[in-house]
Amino acid sequence: MKKNFLKVTFATDKNSWILPYLKKFITQIKPKIKKVDLVFKSKDIKKGDLAFFLSFQEIVRQNILNKNTNNLVVHHSPLPKGKGMSPLSWQILEGKNSIPITLFEAVPELDAGKIYLQKEVNFDGTELLEDLRKIQSKYTFLLCEEFIERYPSVLEEAKDQKGKESFYKRRTPVDSELNINKSILDQINLLRIVDNVRFPAFFNYKGQKYILKIFKSTKSNE
Repeated sequence: MKKNFLKVTFATDKNSWILPYLKKFITQIKPKIKKVDLVFKSKDIKKGDLAFFLSFQEIVRQNILNKNTNNLVVHHSPLPKGKGMSPLSWQILEGKNSIPITLFEAVPELDAGKIYLQKEVNFDGTELLEDLRKIQSKYTFLLCEEFIERYPSVLEEAKDQKGKESFYKRRTPVDSELNINKSILDQINLLRIVDNVRFPAFFNYKGQKYILKIFKSTKSNE
């Protein structure tokens, strides 16, 4: 991949889970691209060719989108199904282990732009949040890299979103509550997606709240 004519911006949140993975990806592609910027606020986006918005919560207005020829978002659902927040987590909760990932054009409307690329991500059902994020980041950057590699001819493959749309809400700490009347097996997918730091699993019993943190067993902690 040699795209020495491209000016590319990556936008994410400062506290986003994807940031460490994104920094590594930028290091890998930087020698192949004319200019690469990493920003945490939409106001810091400069004029260029491509802007990728990855795990970026800020609402991006049209005047910002106008700064780049194309603006891209990666979303982990088969759009238009599963628009909104935390789509991967919600689908894992639904029992799905084969989940499409979609790269599409950013527009002012939520997750509504034309689709350029899609891949299927397969999980084995044993991954915890850290594992899920590693796989999620891998496929996110595969799509970004493919788009850059094939740009601008890839634009000719743009497809309108078709079908009935649906939306996922933002997950909150309350969504990590376990039901003490259900088995672990019944709630294994919830345990797979809880965040041990920000949104740990918990249950309430006789007025007391109990917090659980889940890790995979290794030789060092057995």
